[in-house]
Amino acid sequence: MSLAQHYFERLHAQLKELERRSLSAIEQAADKCAECLMRGGVVHIYDTGHLVSRELINRAGGLAAFTPLSFDLQVNNPNPYREAQGVGAQTHPETVRCVVRAALDRSRITAGDVLIIGSVSGKTPFPVELALQARERGVFTIGLTALDYSSQLESEHESGKRLFEVVDLVIDNAAPYGDAMLTLEGVETAFCPASGIGAAAALWAMVAGIVERMTAAGKPPTLLASINRPNGMEQYKQTIEQYKQRGY
Repeated sequence: MSLAQHYFERLHAQLKELERRSLSAIEQAADKCAECLMRGGVVHIYDTGHLVSRELINRAGGLAAFTPLSFDLQVNNPNPYREAQGVGAQTHPETVRCVVRAALDRSRITAGDVLIIGSVSGKTPFPVELALQARERGVFTIGLTALDYSSQLESEHESGKRLFEVVDLVIDNAAPYGDAMLTLEGVETAFCPASGIGAAAALWAMVAGIVERMTAAGKPPTLLASINRPNGMEQYKQTIEQYKQRGY
């Protein structure tokens, strides 16, 4: 069997494991998101830079209601001498708190919304701080992470907690420790990560649940069609206008 064939076998097993571990949480997430949208709320998606950061936003077959959230603090002050001394480029706990507070203040997130936070390791300061502050503001938080991986890592947040320990609901993308699925004799590092495909599959399953629940309630959500079909761009504009009017 070739490695490419083995990859597909491993991927099929990975998706079955994702279903076994996370279907219940995915169903709960669909409940929360559908309830949120039907009462005029918004579902926001923050990701640390993997597949999820682009997978659900403005996608054909996806929800118009999904809203991206991203932020950082850009400081341009290079100096080779200071860099050699290790001065600057440090992230202190108070800096993290202030940046996240400012991001939430400037965002369109309000109490009653849902915020999905994606972080494979779940150990870095910003996703953890974002979850903590969002919950304080009455936002329902969903953490998309890798429990086998994250549970063995030490948090970099001042609380000592990882993402799965601070959110309202956890979706485990089922990725293994270290993320990669394949190994090969003569190659030192494992390869072909599981987290991106697992996260995307989990969230599209959640979308299926949202559409099912909202349609059953008589409020089918606004869905995006492909802009590459004839009159696709015009239909897209009409769809966005519909979402702007309905809120779902």
